[in-house]
Amino acid sequence: MNHRPNILVICGRNKRRSRTAEHIFKNSNQFAIRSAGLSPQSDHKLTEKDLAWADLIFVMEFKQKSKIKEAYRYLALADIEVLQIPDDYDYLDPELIELLTDKISHQIQSKFNL
Repeated sequence: MNHRPNILVICGRNKRRSRTAEHIFKNSNQFAIRSAGLSPQSDHKLTEKDLAWADLIFVMEFKQKSKIKEAYRYLALADIEVLQIPDDYDYLDPELIELLTDKISHQIQSKFNL
């Protein structure tokens, strides 16, 4: 892969977990990132365009992965990795930032050698 990979981070409503991830990594030189939510009340609701853009997709919970695979089964989806981060944190919570930084950095390192 010779372009910067596109990383999509998804959570329930795109208010806390995925928005925090986008905030942490938005200035990365190694990859592009955007976030979305599955709920109709999301700040940015997941679209087919988001999924087509992504080289790697992160979700917070296994049920979110299942929802995406079911709702978009007609699309060729990028790999979906489950971070297993519960919805227990506020936006930019220091513990959430640490969890997201460790888990996302590790996955991107192993997938793209960045």
